[in-house]
Order: sequence, then structure tokens, then C-alpha cells
Amino acid sequence: MYFISTGGKSWSESRQDCRGRGADLVTINSREEQNFIEILRRGQRAWIGLTDRDTERVWKWVDGSALTTRFWRSGEPNGAAYEDCVVTGDKSDPVNNWADYPCKQRFVWICEKSIFN
Repeated sequence: MYFISTGGKSWSESRQDCRGRGADLVTINSREEQNFIEILRRGQRAWIGLTDRDTERVWKWVDGSALTTRFWRSGEPNGAAYEDCVVTGDKSDPVNNWADYPCKQRFVWICEKSIFN
């Protein structure tokens, strides 16, 4: 189950909102899911549950899993030390459009809730 916000928040505030809904920021594990998220975000940049806050350049999902399926925009992640959180929808490529951003920036966000818990 997915939810996209209407307003913008920082990455941490976005994650708090998801957790308050019994969900978490979205974890994207396939091309099909990336395609679906592309429709859901309606042309906006949206926070996803990917960060390298714990260890610089070691990207992990909010569930603790390693990053295996990648949809980075060309030139991303660009290694800026203060850009520890990830949006989908940066620039116009419909698939490869992830970019790292400062976590304090405000974007809409996408929550994902497992229905199998």
C-alpha cells in the first residue's frame, strides 16, 4: 500500500509521518516498482527511504537492506558530503532519476506499508 503526501517536509519529518501511519518511506526493489512510483509522484521530486547518513557513500534502505537495484540519474549520487537523503524524480528521465539531496530540504514523500505484517 502506498501514500504520497500533498505538502513538503524534510526527509526525517517525512519518515516520522510514514511511521505514524504504520508505514515507512518507500523502498524501491524493482523496475516495476520504480515505474509505479513514477506515476504516483505526478512530476514532483519525492523523498524515498534511501540514505547514507550512517556511513558516507554506503546507501541503505530504511529497513536496513543494502541498495541492490539502482535508478540513479546520470552523475548521481554526486558524493556531496551534506547530501545524505534521496529523492526520485530529479530531472526528466522516467526511470533513472534518483538524486542525493540535503536531508533538510522539503519535498513531498512516499510511504509504503506492507499488508503482510
